[in-house]
Amino acid sequence: MGGQYRITGDKYPRMRRRRRGRLVVLTIACAAVLGGAGWGTLQLIDVFTGGGNPASAAGTKAACAAAAGPTPTAAPLPEPGAFKVNVLNATTRSGLAKKTADELKKRGFVIGEIGNATKEYDKKVKGTAVLLGPASARDTSLQVLATQVDGAERRTDASRKGTEVDLIIGDKFRALAEKADADKALTALTRPSPTPTAKQGC
Repeated sequence: MGGQYRITGDKYPRMRRRRRGRLVVLTIACAAVLGGAGWGTLQLIDVFTGGGNPASAAGTKAACAAAAGPTPTAAPLPEPGAFKVNVLNATTRSGLAKKTADELKKRGFVIGEIGNATKEYDKKVKGTAVLLGPASARDTSLQVLATQVDGAERRTDASRKGTEVDLIIGDKFRALAEKADADKALTALTRPSPTPTAKQGC
């Protein structure tokens, strides 16, 4: 083509430079977007892991503790010699209360009254035994005494005061639990195994 429509050779280099410029701009923009996304991801990771910040770690521990709820505080269990045990016979077998009381005394329990059960329980305890005490003894002294008598039933009387408890011997009673087994049960009760520590991140 000639005349005013002729395309001179210096047009092509200019068009190439514009395309290169656009590519450079697009490349920079993409890099900026990817960099921003990566930085945001790192920030999110820091938020959830604490990012090595002691304050953040403390906050995480506090959140775990709050989620787990308050630590239960149980009343300390008394030693066998810290309360008195009345041994009462509700069966027709004579001498059973005295024999049982003597064995309990050898195991460290303090013995109170020894005799026959009251009319309320006499010849009415069909199981091994009934352990009776005030309401405050349900999870304390009655629990300790229960380690010595297999299959005993625990009951409380709201009208009773003090710390004394009754061992009322029933028809199925033959003897106290073997001393080795009773000692093991008492140890597990008064000195339970430590609670496993919580895993990291709750």
